[in-house]
Amino acid sequence: MKKQEIGSRLKELRLERGLTQVALAEILKIDKSTIAKYETNKIEPSISMLIAFVEFFQVSADYILGLVD
Repeated sequence: MKKQEIGSRLKELRLERGLTQVALAEILKIDKSTIAKYETNKIEPSISMLIAFVEFFQVSADYILGLVD
């Protein structure tokens, strides 16, 4: 897993859906600053947050983690 891939994948998925960080944070019921930290690779999502991203974006965890294209 490449740490920088997680942030760029999450940002890409968010932008593809036309969402702001604020909108995504509201949907996932987390703070907007947490989304920003994920996207800039300051922190990594927990397993439960990774699952929330997988379910919301309908992609595999492997994709978010940068293990597959």
